[in-house]
Amino acid sequence: MPGFLMNIARTTAVQAATSAAASATSDAVHILVLKKALNTQAAAAATLIQALPPVPPLASAGSLGTRINTFA
Repeated sequence: MPGFLMNIARTTAVQAATSAAASATSDAVHILVLKKALNTQAAAAATLIQALPPVPPLASAGSLGTRINTFA
C-alpha cells in the first residue's frame, strides 16, 4: 500500500493520552499558583502580626486592674 498514511491523531488512545498529559500539566500549574498564593498570604499575615503594638504590662499596683470582683 504505497502512499497510504495512517492518521493516528484521531484514535481514541492518542486522544486519551493527549488529554491526560494536558490535564497533568494543568494540575501542576494550578498547584503552583495555589502554593504561590499561600506563600503570599503567609507573608502578609506575618507582616500584620509584626505590625501589632506590644502588649502593655498588667497592672501590679493600685486598685485599678489588680482586683477581681467575684460578685459580678
